[in-house]
Amino acid sequence: MNKWQKVGLAVGMGTAVITTTHLINKLIFSKSTSNHYTNMNNRKNYQWKFGEISYIECGSGPALLLVHDLHSYSSSYEWNAVIDSLSKDYTVYAIDLLGCGHSEKPNITYTTYMYTQLINDFIMNIIHKKVDIVATGDSAPIALMSSYINSMLYYHVILVNPVSIKKAMKNPNKRSNIRRFLLNMPILGTMIYNICMNKPNLSKTFTQECFDNGMVPIDVMNAYHENAHLSGSAAKFLFTSTQCRYTTASVTKAVSESNLCTYIISGANEYQDDVISEYLDLNPAIETIEINNSKHLPQIEEPEEFVKQLRLFASENK
Repeated sequence: MNKWQKVGLAVGMGTAVITTTHLINKLIFSKSTSNHYTNMNNRKNYQWKFGEISYIECGSGPALLLVHDLHSYSSSYEWNAVIDSLSKDYTVYAIDLLGCGHSEKPNITYTTYMYTQLINDFIMNIIHKKVDIVATGDSAPIALMSSYINSMLYYHVILVNPVSIKKAMKNPNKRSNIRRFLLNMPILGTMIYNICMNKPNLSKTFTQECFDNGMVPIDVMNAYHENAHLSGSAAKFLFTSTQCRYTTASVTKAVSESNLCTYIISGANEYQDDVISEYLDLNPAIETIEINNSKHLPQIEEPEEFVKQLRLFASENK
């Protein structure tokens, strides 16, 4: 076999591997979204400057804006267990952030500042009145910065197991460029994403980090796995930004200088004492409450108690 035959063989094998990987990726996305666990019923769309935003609106009364955690597998599904109860007292808006759920997933760099623009534009163009905003985990900086930039749009800021202030401040590093390069590769990057978002890995994440006693409801597991694969390979773009720390922000001033009532709801088994201390050191006026038998997502694990506590914090609007 001469060198040109060897080159031809190598090219042929490489092409076969790439083609096979591409087909496997397409099969994974197709199979993961075929059951429609997070259906589009009763959804509306807001045409924002960077892409179409999917959201749910229901109920009547003071406006309550629910913002899910900031992961590529997150969506407004996070609030499914509490929306009906909350809609009895509030006009509830549950948004799918850009890059998540049924919203558009453009190939851009996602940042906290971009999301603050989205939230404030959504309030001004869709809700048309002041709101109470509720945000989970890594979306806490979005709620804090949005309300800090334009406090006239808000009554209260309610954070559910917010990310620590120190973690929220972490900037991109040298490894971020490597991660971004790998994940942005059309086929290899998509394969890496699919490996990270397969059910065993998601189950491990939820078992260890999100649910008390590691008990993950099967319907939640299915919905989050579907969320991670909606829109095909475009689902990886937010993942790239979060992994490379482009969605971080310093919220120190937003916490310490806020003139709004701020509350923290935490799962008792999230063990957020150190995190809550960070917030209280900056703003002693922040009120906190723990919900027993829950961890990172008390709105899913203990929905009745979550609604009860949320009503107490948001009741001054009624």
